Amino acid sequence: KKGFNAVAWDATQSNDSTLSLSYVSKDGEEGYPGTLTVNVVYTLGADNSIRIDYKASTDKKTVANLTNHTYFNLNGEGSGTILNHLVQIDADKYTPVDATLIPTGKLDAVAGTPFDFTKPTAISSRIDTVGNVQLKNGGGYDHNFVLRNAGPALHQAAEVTGDQSGIVMDVLTTEPGLQF
Repeated sequence: KKGFNAVAWDATQSNDSTLSLSYVSKDGEEGYPGTLTVNVVYTLGADNSIRIDYKASTDKKTVANLTNHTYFNLNGEGSGTILNHLVQIDADKYTPVDATLIPTGKLDAVAGTPFDFTKPTAISSRIDTVGNVQLKNGGGYDHNFVLRNAGPALHQAAEVTGDQSGIVMDVLTTEPGLQF
């Protein structure tokens, strides 16, 4: 009922470019077993990059799903919607959802569907595809994409380009999926 977005985190700025946040979720908080210690470090790079590193440890088996929900309009504030941004996602499959946005357990191919972002594609080009149950269920795109190069090494998962500005955002991760 009360996610980590609604709790007070301890914050430490270690230099001009790094912010460290930490939170300790006590055993039993929100019904989850184990004391979970979470650290999130935001680092601004000299090349205007933003890096987010997550670390969590627990003293009992528990569930942890750490993420962020950042939104970027690469054309800048007041420039309209992001619907013409070009998106490329390194995924051949995605996870279909039911009407309540719960994954069905299947993995569907993106090829030939509105979910095919294997080449740079404007978000608006297929978001209104009539009759697509998955777009209806998600209210547009709100799906997990199964990344090709999942593994322990940091790899590129997606690239987004502002159609007006030309600004490019590369998304890198060590995780097997990307929510778009």
